[in-house]
Amino acid sequence: MKRIEALRAVVDATSDLPVIATCAATSRELASIEDRDNHLYLLDAMGLAVSVGTGLAQAIEGSAVLRAVVIEGDGSLLMNPGAALTAGYLRPENLVIVLLDNGVYASTASIPTHAQQLDLGRIAEAVDLKVLQVQNTEELALALRQTLSENGPWFIHARTEPGNEPGIELLLIDPVVHGDRFRRWLSQRLHA
Repeated sequence: MKRIEALRAVVDATSDLPVIATCAATSRELASIEDRDNHLYLLDAMGLAVSVGTGLAQAIEGSAVLRAVVIEGDGSLLMNPGAALTAGYLRPENLVIVLLDNGVYASTASIPTHAQQLDLGRIAEAVDLKVLQVQNTEELALALRQTLSENGPWFIHARTEPGNEPGIELLLIDPVVHGDRFRRWLSQRLHA
């Protein structure tokens, strides 16, 4: 499955949930599918999506916002593997991490990541995250349904093809304006 196909499955399942997206091509592709107020694109913040998502999951626990969804890449997770350790330690039941693992740093000339030899799903299991392995969009859609209705913390390990979707425009948004848009969306949901 291509990353953009996986992102479409996430978009289809998360219209009313906060979605934290890792930087670079993943954020650009997500925005090209649908740029929503509930999407927080972590521009120039590689390695921090799981950390932000874990904190958000803790902050919204017990609220009307049922889940915090993180879209992470293998290269980004490998930049900060301690984030997964912390998520496993804190165990927020409302956290769903979707790892789009293509085995390369797709935004930087497809340089191989350590995920070509390390199984990041097994590493997530070792830190007590509930892991679902998926290989295609149908399996991903089923995994999302399960993780959005059952307590976690969840780690969906989705294998994707290397490469970026051609013709995707740069995501040239003001990070302050974008962050405020997400904050306002979340605040409305929390106080509804």
